Amino acid sequence: MMNKVENNKAWFLVLPMLLLVAFSAIIPLMTVVNYSVQDILGRSAFFVGSEWFVQTLNDSRLQSALMRQFAFSFTILAIQVPLGIAIALLMPKKGWQASAVLILITLPLLVPWNVVGSMWQIFTRGDIGLMGYGIRQLGYPYNITRNASDAWITIIIMDVWHWTPLIALLCYSGLRAIPEAYYQAAQIDRASKWAVFRYIQLPKLTNVLVIGVLLRFMHSFMIYAEPFVLTGGGPGSSTTFLSQTLATMAIGQQDLGPSAAFSIIYFLIILAVSYVFYVTIMNMQKDKADNISGGA
Repeated sequence: MMNKVENNKAWFLVLPMLLLVAFSAIIPLMTVVNYSVQDILGRSAFFVGSEWFVQTLNDSRLQSALMRQFAFSFTILAIQVPLGIAIALLMPKKGWQASAVLILITLPLLVPWNVVGSMWQIFTRGDIGLMGYGIRQLGYPYNITRNASDAWITIIIMDVWHWTPLIALLCYSGLRAIPEAYYQAAQIDRASKWAVFRYIQLPKLTNVLVIGVLLRFMHSFMIYAEPFVLTGGGPGSSTTFLSQTLATMAIGQQDLGPSAAFSIIYFLIILAVSYVFYVTIMNMQKDKADNISGGA
């Protein structure tokens, strides 16, 4: 019998990455935790325990921003996921058309976040913007700086334009991974297009949809540059989301303790909701697989 020789030198290969993660994530996180339980006065620090967390949770401004953030995230998910699936189903599968469509649909993803806000700010202006001028010519007094509904709808449309291609590309890759034999069997059974989508395509898209939903939720819940450049959080505070509120507290007001506590609560909310999304989708996939195996 051959004796196995243990060699732990392979750990040295991942050591640079561990050091990078430590400096880029763990150490800053520990610093934030430290600030969240202390009151920083000049060069002095006083332990305050959970005082900043209680103050943050009872802050009506933060509660309003949290409600707006949830409303925005769930709205864009409800739009982008079905729209991304529909676009992926309509995209060509072969030939130069497939390559051309892939290039065109990827273009919005290449635009930097702050540039997206600047583009749409110009696009929605009533004097020089194509969208703003066109809507006003139709008789509607479109103005994102005065009308909260106009600002909200514009931000949602902007985010849908920018990030729906990500969902579409993920779904397209999932559809391309389905063996052709599945479609041939469905054709022999004379299955309808809806049956093919429900029993063949949608189950195969579950894994990529988990990735897409988690990525889009986390990013939409942390959105900052686009609405900040487009509306500045206005009119009033109607489009002021959590990230903008946090930036104002930490940078504008220099409230290090409350902003640190708010950052931790912010992180825990994203982690908890993402976990709920993941468990729910995976349980749906498991139940569907059990039903199929039980029917067989």
